[in-house]
Amino acid sequence: MEKKEVRILISDAAVEVALDLAVAIASGVMLGRDQPVIVHLLHGTSATDVAAAEELTSVPFGSPVLLDVIATSDVEKACNNVAFAILIANVPRKNKTVVSRGMVNNYKLLADALENYAAANCKVLVISYPADTLALTLKRFAPSIPPKNITILTRSYHNCALGHIAMWLKTPVCYVKNVIIWGKHSSPLHLDINHATVLGEYPVRDLINDDAWLNGTFMTYFQHRAALAVDIKEEVGRANLIAKAACDHIREWVLGTPEGRWVSMGVFSDGSYNVPAGLIYSFPVTCRNGEWTIVQGLPLDEFSRKKMDSTVEELMQEQLLIVTSIEDHVPSIERLRRG
Repeated sequence: MEKKEVRILISDAAVEVALDLAVAIASGVMLGRDQPVIVHLLHGTSATDVAAAEELTSVPFGSPVLLDVIATSDVEKACNNVAFAILIANVPRKNKTVVSRGMVNNYKLLADALENYAAANCKVLVISYPADTLALTLKRFAPSIPPKNITILTRSYHNCALGHIAMWLKTPVCYVKNVIIWGKHSSPLHLDINHATVLGEYPVRDLINDDAWLNGTFMTYFQHRAALAVDIKEEVGRANLIAKAACDHIREWVLGTPEGRWVSMGVFSDGSYNVPAGLIYSFPVTCRNGEWTIVQGLPLDEFSRKKMDSTVEELMQEQLLIVTSIEDHVPSIERLRRG
């Protein structure tokens, strides 16, 4: 039986990762080669943004699953009947705790459009910085989208960790599994390899057999390389890594994770591992039937617990400031709209 087409929104179509995402989606990498798709590209109104979006619509994808590409600066048209929204929050990083009125206004427009026009049970993936601001704005102003359907990309770090471990052990990356990214979508985060294995049998920590190096030099190296690898504003080649991670995230969310393997996703906490409920945090999850579930009962060593507690404390302070800023700006935004 032929599948019904699904519509996928990519916001901020002017950035390089949007092209890589569109090509990957059209190739069936995200949802499979039997799933027809229509890609919606939301772009800005500047000449540069319009030109970039027009370039995307003219790319000869040559895909039997891609039915159409719709490029628009109309947020309501862009969100109309989309089943998946990939939101590239491309905002300058001047101050991670100060949320501008313009930022909240733009995010609220997007949240309103998704609330009113997206397909039922729309799944959202937020990419780039400041992902927590956009996710919290969606939670506040798009109440019909369940919080479980709002996720943040930490798969970029997860994939990066698998790759670096495979490199150090000189083994194919497909043999390495079950690293964990605890924390947020950017520094500080904690890479936990205590449950990672090669071929599902050999613990990575035992194979490397150097705890001081793993907790020190390797961790510092990973943080540095991962930060470079997922920076959306950096060189073009890195956009492909982000696009691949986004496709991995949504594909396994929808189609399921392989048996015995988990992945890292940024989600609203349910209180697991003493992370306060409602905090946006990266956990190990498995996916079945379009739903993610946090892996329970994993033992934590003292090093990981301290790192996680430190990350929780910083995230609580940061997200409290963001929520306060959002609420403070709402009356001003509403007055501007009425005026």
